Amino acid sequence: MLEILYQDDALIAVNKPAGLAVHRSKMVSNADTFLIDILREQVGGTVYLAHRLDRATSGVLLIARSTEVAAALGEQFMGRDVHKQYLAVVRGWPEPAEGVVDYPLPGSRETGPRRDARTDYRRLATVEVPIALGRYPQQRYALVLAEPETGRFRQIRKHMAHIHHPVIGDCQHGRSDHNRLYKQYFSCHRMLLHAWRLQLRHPLEDRPMQLQAPLDSAYAGLLERFGWSLPDAENAQE
Repeated sequence: MLEILYQDDALIAVNKPAGLAVHRSKMVSNADTFLIDILREQVGGTVYLAHRLDRATSGVLLIARSTEVAAALGEQFMGRDVHKQYLAVVRGWPEPAEGVVDYPLPGSRETGPRRDARTDYRRLATVEVPIALGRYPQQRYALVLAEPETGRFRQIRKHMAHIHHPVIGDCQHGRSDHNRLYKQYFSCHRMLLHAWRLQLRHPLEDRPMQLQAPLDSAYAGLLERFGWSLPDAENAQE
């Protein structure tokens, strides 16, 4: 059963688990379970994806109940009228503590044309753990709030790697040594990127909506272990 965050006759918001593919595609050819199929059985009737999340990413995912609503939501995403906030645990302590990564990215094909891509980030918390790795006796990690202004393929993952602070657990763009450290010492076997909050307007009623997805036990347990707390809604939007 999927955790439903919001539901009415027009749309559904679910908390997508990490590791679950959203739909069939060449990118997830080895998957045999898909969120869209699970949700269709769970709620009955037709469902249409309004946007997508990477298989390894968790968090808020919007589903439309009709093609018209899907198109209306798609216009909001294309018009950059949807405000997205992600939580990421990254290697190192990003400096400056707040900044913008402005770096063009290709689509799903690395050889394709690059398009403008911008991600705002803010360092929320830091930790230094006494575990030796390479030539460093201690390792630094940070909790980052990432707010993509554009919606390019794997944008946050690629942007954080570009500034040398890759997301922990990212097998494609991250650091395998740090990923192994998290598995070995923290029993964390997922990528630590979570679509936390989504702000938009209801596609039929035109009222503002804020959807928030709670962290799963692995992610929440890690924050507790590091003594990190999440900002409230007002502080997260400063």
